[in-house]
Amino acid sequence: MALKFDTSFDPAYGQGVTVAPDVLRITAKNPSPFTFHGTNSYVIGRDTLAVIDPGPDDEAHLQTLLNVIANRPVSHIFVSHTHRDHSPLAARLKAHTGAAVLAEGPHRPARPLRIGEINPLDASADTAFLPDVALPDDALVEGDGWAIRTVLTPGHTANHAAFALENTGIVFPADHVMAWATSIVAPPDGAMADYMASLDKLIARGDRLLLPGHGGPVNTPRSFMRGLKTHRKMRERAILERIRSGDRTIQDMVKAIYRDTDPRLHGAAGLSVLAHLEDLVARGLVSTDGDPAIDGVFVPVA
Repeated sequence: MALKFDTSFDPAYGQGVTVAPDVLRITAKNPSPFTFHGTNSYVIGRDTLAVIDPGPDDEAHLQTLLNVIANRPVSHIFVSHTHRDHSPLAARLKAHTGAAVLAEGPHRPARPLRIGEINPLDASADTAFLPDVALPDDALVEGDGWAIRTVLTPGHTANHAAFALENTGIVFPADHVMAWATSIVAPPDGAMADYMASLDKLIARGDRLLLPGHGGPVNTPRSFMRGLKTHRKMRERAILERIRSGDRTIQDMVKAIYRDTDPRLHGAAGLSVLAHLEDLVARGLVSTDGDPAIDGVFVPVA
């Protein structure tokens, strides 16, 4: 079955939208080709609350969050990863609420930069972020009438985490799985092998509802994620076919594979192709006489 994305989404800026019992979604007004209509923050609970992904350092979004919180105590702020549309507001929200900030850890690349490599994603990284509590995989944090389990899902970033609302079948996958588009996996911050392994990890859970970091819910998680996995495998095959047809550079592959994609996204597409190529080189399916991220010329392995 072909993967179908759902772009029907009302961000309802400035208000909280009930998306599950005792779960409110608040969407920041930071739309872009990479954030869709904006970043989703989630407020969990009834009396003493938790917040998942406070979002960008935006005054209007902070005020909306505080209005939705409505003077109720907040005990925990969970952060899925350290892109600037998800984590920066944590510090200001903590200052208002006194809540502890929890995340996998500070920002880091999935691999070291190679000699001569420049990280094109530096501007998107919140390198100042430092959690109060570092969360290992499968950590269970219990609050007032709710419990949240950490599901580490590296791939989009090395420190990416999803959060499962215990005993509900609801998971907040942040940017790993979204209904409106595929996640960006861009080296050196992200890694395709990690992304695919994390996708398998979420599929194996068998949850009933995903509430992503951008856009609307995923109501059939297992079949949708299997579709995402198939989509990535198809992209991998397309890259191999381009190499076998004579393409030797990432630029040539992007022009052919993403010819119908918004040109504003071609830079990100190139990084996605690089992520696939790094994985293909590691698996011995493609070879290169240069550095994949800098000057690689790619050829198929016979």
